[in-house]
This record gives sequence, structure tokens and C-alpha cells, in this order.
Amino acid sequence: MSDFQEWVDTVTGEISTSLKAVSADEVAEFQREIIGAKRIFVAGKGRSGLFLKAFAMRLMHLGLHVYVVDDVTTPSIAVDDVLVLASGSGKTASLVHYANKAKEIGATVVLITAYPDSPVGHHADKVVRIPAPSVKAEGASSIQSVQPMANLFEQSLVLLLDICSMQLMKALSKTGEQMFARHANLE
Repeated sequence: MSDFQEWVDTVTGEISTSLKAVSADEVAEFQREIIGAKRIFVAGKGRSGLFLKAFAMRLMHLGLHVYVVDDVTTPSIAVDDVLVLASGSGKTASLVHYANKAKEIGATVVLITAYPDSPVGHHADKVVRIPAPSVKAEGASSIQSVQPMANLFEQSLVLLLDICSMQLMKALSKTGEQMFARHANLE
């Protein structure tokens, strides 16, 4: 494939196939956890972590109390809080530790992954499965991809989180104007 538009069709087709296979019930449970949480903490490594930071930004725009794990201003997690983790393989050692610690404290753990039957998945209260291949979890998905590494999982993750943000916007009766009023203004 050398034609850009062919790649566009292939990649967007893969993303569509992956997202259409995500359970609407799992997404609804995830959103209920977000709405019911006193505070939300997010953590992921690599590109998954970057996309969770973007999601945290949208949650902040919605007026929710959200923190990025490992940031120096992040407070301690507590019982009424939710920890949202993203890992294609569900095997990332630091995320296993975060999930275990959050469970010990009594917080709710939500994992977004391609591989629910994983070390992080075993600590999660809720799981949203994105069917996509993971280089660290062979056989985790029947969906194939021509893309390298975990591209399909990560692309599907960012769109899933953006769609969740829009659904939360509606559920919380927020407008784009209200969200923009919370946008950074020291730029």
C-alpha cells in the first residue's frame, strides 16, 4: 500500500471494527463509575498514558476532580475515588502496582485493555475491553491489524475516551461553552 487514501481506508476501517466490538454495557458501567466518583485518578504508560491525560483534561473541563498518577500535585487516593488505568496488554508492572495499592485502600479500579484476563485485569472492579492486537499479549484479540505494535488499541482508546467525554457531557448537562470556561487561560 503506497497510496495515502488506501491507508486511511485501512486504518479507519480497523478502528471502526475495533470500536464496534466494544461492549456498550462496559462503557456505560465505566461512565457510571466516573459520574459517581468523588475524584478520578488516571494512569497509563506510553501512548496509552498520553491519551488518558487527554481524557483527564476533558474530565476537568466537565468540572470533575481528576488527577494524573505520578504528577507531583496528585493527592492520595481514597475509598470514594476511581482509578482508571489503560494498558493494551494489562501487564504493565507499574499499573499492576497501582491497581493493587488502590484496591488495598478501597478505591474502585477500572481497566481499559485488550486483555481483561491479565495481571492488571485481576485487580480491576470494572473492565472495558477494546478488541485489538497487543504485542505483549499474543492471542488477546481475534481482530487483526496491519499497523505496528499497539497502534490499533491506542487509536481506539483515544476515540473511545473522546466519545465517553461527549456522553458524559450530555449526562452531566454541560455545554461546550461551560467546558471552555474551564480551559487553561495562562496560554
